[in-house]
Amino acid sequence: MTVTYTARVANARFGGFSQLLLLWRGSIYKLLWRELLCFLGFYMALSATYRFVLTEEQKRHFEKLVIYCDQYASLIPVSFVLGFYVTLVVHRWWNQYLCMPLPDALMCVVVGTVHGRDERGRLYRRTLMRYAGLSAVLILRSVSTAVFKRFPTIDHVVEAGFMTREERKKFENLNSSYNKYWVPCVWFSNLAAQARREGRIRDNSALKLLLEELNVFRGKCGMLFHYDWISVPLVYTQVVTIAVYSYFLACLIGRQFLDPAQGYKDHNLDLCVPIFTLLQFFFYAGWLKVAEQLINPFGEDDDDFETNFLIDRNFQVSMLAVDEMYDDLAVLEKDLYWDAAEARAPYTAATAFLLQQPSFQGSTFDITLPKEDMQFQRMEGLDGPLGDAQGDFLQRLLPAGTGMAGAGLLGRRLSLLRRKNSCVSEASIAASCACAGAPDGTAPECSCGDPLLDPGLREPEPEPPPPAGPEPSAPLPGPAAEPFTTVSMPAPRGPAPPWLPSPIGEEEENLA
Repeated sequence: MTVTYTARVANARFGGFSQLLLLWRGSIYKLLWRELLCFLGFYMALSATYRFVLTEEQKRHFEKLVIYCDQYASLIPVSFVLGFYVTLVVHRWWNQYLCMPLPDALMCVVVGTVHGRDERGRLYRRTLMRYAGLSAVLILRSVSTAVFKRFPTIDHVVEAGFMTREERKKFENLNSSYNKYWVPCVWFSNLAAQARREGRIRDNSALKLLLEELNVFRGKCGMLFHYDWISVPLVYTQVVTIAVYSYFLACLIGRQFLDPAQGYKDHNLDLCVPIFTLLQFFFYAGWLKVAEQLINPFGEDDDDFETNFLIDRNFQVSMLAVDEMYDDLAVLEKDLYWDAAEARAPYTAATAFLLQQPSFQGSTFDITLPKEDMQFQRMEGLDGPLGDAQGDFLQRLLPAGTGMAGAGLLGRRLSLLRRKNSCVSEASIAASCACAGAPDGTAPECSCGDPLLDPGLREPEPEPPPPAGPEPSAPLPGPAAEPFTTVSMPAPRGPAPPWLPSPIGEEEENLA
């Protein structure tokens, strides 16, 4: 059963985790005490051999071996490979829990889409959820040793009520050598289609929603199967295990205390028990034990997933939801805050202090600015005419060193912009002019004096020179030259209404 200590660390306080160090079930002591005793036993045996068994000459050779092992043991990258490996295993462990097939969403869709208070409607809903539970039992039986011990054969699944004998015959007669956990999901789909034909599911949208939720449920079952099939690469596990074991094998020799009388560097103290070496073994070997426990959470360790508990809970909850709770509603009543302008639930005496705390409005609501910094400032260059502002802006866009050709092209484009503005202004402002719309129905001549509206007040703009083309060639000599046909050119168009596309793009092409 999973070891839960969440309530013990609900509030951070002095030495909050220290009370967890005395727990035995699920602890690192329970996982590591055998390996720790073996390491300490081998260390003490080597130390006793060095002190009481070896001769003086043999001691000198052993001391050289100790110095050699202590010098080169640090070359083994234990923390590097072990850190990455444990991170990978923990991430994989949590993702496997997220793939546990829970029927909560599916049962809500079933109870909302499969209708009927009669016995057949009840049979439809209960059978649909039983098929979903059967699929979860079959996949968990394939990956979890605890569930397999509970349901070792299909006969046990039938006797437990997840499958009928007729369904067992169909299940076993299906010729497939692969895992058939998906078969109940197909039965679910067929039964849902039959309920749609009978009108128990009232429209295709409800059937679509039901099958989509079933696919999510089936996808989680499939991911559990793939997590069980595709393990962490064996070579990675072997590298980490060899790195840890070889490191502490070298520490068995390299961390021995030598005779201080020999004058070896860093061997001025002679102790019997290597305290810090044992701590190092506790951390590194304990880290490896954490990965060993989490790499397959479907076993029977203290912190493995409660698969049998989940099977019982899911089956009971799903049957309650689609059977006893179907169309079971309380009488609609006005809530307690029906006439309240600002609804707020009451607080107990232990939480009344929360009422004194202001609500969070945003991180910038506490910022204060000096009064002079809160005055709006007029942007420079907006007091002049519009054309000058546009010219200055476009002139700043030109790269430094633009020649006269670029300046000329800029001038022609500004002229086109002014012409477009005049057309738009003439069409939009003339209707609101004070001189327009006399009472007698006549339209007197406008005298507003606006150069944008009165063509006579506008300065004539120089027309661009016609493009230089090839000179007309002389008529070709021939026996009978056909006369030229005169084609009349269309009259120049007036200003275009503002809702039509602007012809400025075409004029720019002509200018280019």
